[in-house]
Amino acid sequence: MECAGRALGGGPREEGRDFETVFRSEYPRLVRALFLLTGDPWEAEEIAQEALVRTYERWGRVGRMSSPVGYVYRVALNLNRRRLRRLAREARRWITRPEPGADPAAVAEASGDVRRTLRALAPVQREALVLGDWLGLGPAEMSAILGIEPGTARVRLHRAREAFRRRLGEGYE
Repeated sequence: MECAGRALGGGPREEGRDFETVFRSEYPRLVRALFLLTGDPWEAEEIAQEALVRTYERWGRVGRMSSPVGYVYRVALNLNRRRLRRLAREARRWITRPEPGADPAAVAEASGDVRRTLRALAPVQREALVLGDWLGLGPAEMSAILGIEPGTARVRLHRAREAFRRRLGEGYE
């Protein structure tokens, strides 16, 4: 954790720093880092603020840690992961929810075709398609989640779209 503390701007031990000092020094950097993950400046600020509020609530313990700043970033990353899980749940609801007035049999058949086609894709293609097209994440966000370069994320998404179209047919847009 000491190494992470130095990388985030602290010394080998950040003890003795009060919360206000940590807040003032790290808030702008935290927001920028979260913007790279979320692609949304408002979402980045929201997560940064929540992470700092949670840190402040626990400052008696966190302030004695070898890297309080590392704790702030860990909380922020966990909050972002929670946000992504929530988005995925919402996307699943929309994917399985039929449109009003739609023929239930046709909806069931189409959603079954989509599920079978998704299962037939390679896992990396399925991830790219869900993150990029259905959750609307950009290459920077996808790369942060998948642990790959943004260019690789774009290529993976392109190949996933092509494979999906080939397997499902031209009905996919």
